[in-house]
Amino acid sequence: MKTKDILISLFAILIIASIAYLWMAPSGAQKAPDITLQLLDGKKLELSSLKGKPVLITFWATSCPGCIKEMPHLVELYHELQKEGLEIIGIAMPYDRPDYVMEMIKRKNVPYHIALDLKGEAVKEFGNVSLTPTTFLLDDKGAIVKKKIGEMDMTVWKKRIVSILNKT
Repeated sequence: MKTKDILISLFAILIIASIAYLWMAPSGAQKAPDITLQLLDGKKLELSSLKGKPVLITFWATSCPGCIKEMPHLVELYHELQKEGLEIIGIAMPYDRPDYVMEMIKRKNVPYHIALDLKGEAVKEFGNVSLTPTTFLLDDKGAIVKKKIGEMDMTVWKKRIVSILNKT
C-alpha cells in the first residue's frame, strides 16, 4: 500500500470512530466543575455540597441591562421553588467592583447566594464565560443540563427545574 492510501484509511477510520462515539455516547450532560465560591457575605460555598438539588448559576454584572432585568424574575423563582430544593447562585463577573455588587444586591433585595469571582476562577472553570448573563442549570447529580447566553425564558427554565425537583 502506498503511504497516501494508508493515511486516507487511517483518517476514514478516525472519522468513523468519532461519529460512532458521538452517536452512541450518552447525551450525558457535562459535569459542573467542583469549585469553591467566595460569597458576598464572606462565607465559602463548595458547589459539590449542593448535589441532590437543582442549582441555577447565573454569571452577571452590574453593568449588564439584561442581568438587571432578570433579577426580579430570579428572586421570584427562588421564593417559589427554594423550599422545594432549588438553589440559585449569582456569580458577579471579575471586572465588577465588589461595592457595586453589594449595592445592587441590597437595592434589588436578592435573597439567593451571590459570589464574587475576583480572580476569574469560576469564569474559567465554566468554559471562559465572557458574556452576561450566562446561565447554567445543574441537575441533582451536579451535571450541567442547560446553558443559556442572554436573557432566559423563565417559563421554559421553570419547567425544567420543576421536572428535576419532581425526580428527587
